[in-house]
Amino acid sequence: MLMVDEPQDIEFLVKESEVLTGQAGRIFVIAGADWLTYRVLWSQAGFKVERLDDKGQVLHTQHQLPWEFVEHSVIEALQAGQLFTPSVRHRG
Repeated sequence: MLMVDEPQDIEFLVKESEVLTGQAGRIFVIAGADWLTYRVLWSQAGFKVERLDDKGQVLHTQHQLPWEFVEHSVIEALQAGQLFTPSVRHRG
């Protein structure tokens, strides 16, 4: 798991994952008592944030503009040093 340090890293990490895996978005995990899992998809219009269950099924989806996303719990976790993402590998 890679620790996410800066809010602007999220856009890069999402794009990196999409290029390397060919799948939309990237998984982020909030390390805490519950270990909440999110998939974040980025576009020029903003962010699509999907809250996932422990089987990877979507529980809830939010569409947020960039200035709204800075108040999301994913960013709060990042600021607390609790946001991580799995390493990705090229499918081939």
